[in-house]
Amino acid sequence: MDWKILDSNYVYQDRWFRARADKCLLPDGRVMEPYYVIELPDWTNMIIITKDEKMVLVRQYRHAKGTATLELPGGILEEGEEPMASAIREMREETGYVSTDVEFLFKISPNPAINNNTAYFFLATNAEKLAETSFDPYEDLIVETYGKAELIKLLEDNALQHGVQLGAIYQAMLRLGWMHL
Repeated sequence: MDWKILDSNYVYQDRWFRARADKCLLPDGRVMEPYYVIELPDWTNMIIITKDEKMVLVRQYRHAKGTATLELPGGILEEGEEPMASAIREMREETGYVSTDVEFLFKISPNPAINNNTAYFFLATNAEKLAETSFDPYEDLIVETYGKAELIKLLEDNALQHGVQLGAIYQAMLRLGWMHL
């Protein structure tokens, strides 16, 4: 079932991603060429629940969509950084919230057909706003909090548009008892 890579060349690369064209031998002997793979960095997202049981989200402009979106705080893993450390760092930098109650939820391949990266999701509970935000260059975030009923309304209204993050939000809500199947 696995494909064998016969040849591979980078057709584009910069600091954000690399595009690779592979020549692949399929199990039945056919050759697939070119098969493009977009190499992207791994990232983390943190679901933050405050001591008063509100979910912390960030609103930020997303140029590819041409609009601001409401989403989970998170970002790219730094070189050699463990996923949980990245999620905790991103939580503090993007929202100013901190928590000592952090657990791993799951990891996924956002688009395994053409991307090689992994997204890691964590849940922080009993979070408190104890730090100042420290945005990356070009980041301009607005931190917002939503109670259980408000969050369910956002979901019903299709106001959360980051498809990869929706599964994590639903899983956290189930784990927290905010919704039931």
